[in-house]
Amino acid sequence: MAGGAGFLGSHLCERLVARGDDVVCLDDLSTGSAGNLAPLGDCAAFSFVRCDVSRHVPVEGAVDVVFHLASPASPPAYLAHPLETLAAGSEGTRRLAELAGASGARFVLASTSEVYGDPDVHPQPERYRGNVDPVGPRSVYDEAKRFAEALTMAAHRARGVDVGIARIFNTYGPRLSSGDGRVVSNFCVQALTGQPLTVYGDGSQTRSLCFVSDLVSGLLALAGATGLTGPVNLGNPDERTVGELARLVVKLAGSSSPVEHRPLPTDDPRRRCPDITLARGSLGWQPAVTLEDGLELTLAWFRRHIGGAGG
Repeated sequence: MAGGAGFLGSHLCERLVARGDDVVCLDDLSTGSAGNLAPLGDCAAFSFVRCDVSRHVPVEGAVDVVFHLASPASPPAYLAHPLETLAAGSEGTRRLAELAGASGARFVLASTSEVYGDPDVHPQPERYRGNVDPVGPRSVYDEAKRFAEALTMAAHRARGVDVGIARIFNTYGPRLSSGDGRVVSNFCVQALTGQPLTVYGDGSQTRSLCFVSDLVSGLLALAGATGLTGPVNLGNPDERTVGELARLVVKLAGSSSPVEHRPLPTDDPRRRCPDITLARGSLGWQPAVTLEDGLELTLAWFRRHIGGAGG
């Protein structure tokens, strides 16, 4: 598991161990956190190796599945580490795909809905080729993932590696970093500490938010679907405007925080919603946690970790 100390990776590590798997977690902790792995600290089935997979993949012996989640995922993180983000998508993907090929293992790539850019097709099906600016500020993440998909398919076609590509849409839940710049973590922290909720633009842009436990279930389903290369969209098609999300977080937090509008960042997508027809049909997967329930669980986690109360 590459990137296993991150928000999503740590939840996936826990689920794998809980179902009886032995897990080797690789992470350089540049954006992940050892604290995310604390629940697994005394588990004999879990081991942690600090490393940069774009330079070295120190795993010995055969493996059954290789998950590649190693990459900064929030805009502040990948903008702060642009070359490292590109390296994770290129050299990291190559090294991890080679590990899978050497063991005859399945290789699961965590790609992203960002490969669709600011989409002209809505909702976004896997056949849509996207509208991405290859030289814009967000390109370090978008193009790293697009190249990772191309490299993954090259490993499949040229070397017969069993691969599965997941295009992950916005995911949220406990363990989001309070300062990572994602919309849910921003809103939760701001609402719980009485700060204005920062809405970029007029708030009419949309996001489709998937709770982390549902997303993990989708990744596990794809890992078990030998022969299905994808890409497969994994996300919740419950589309909401950012303004609506802000009001909902304020309500659920019992907060009186106002909304503060700021200029829309460059290349920020206007609409984002997955077409999950393929995931439903091929994986038997669809989200089960409602946005309201997921936000309640996320707010409860932030309350415990920032000591906030509704302002």
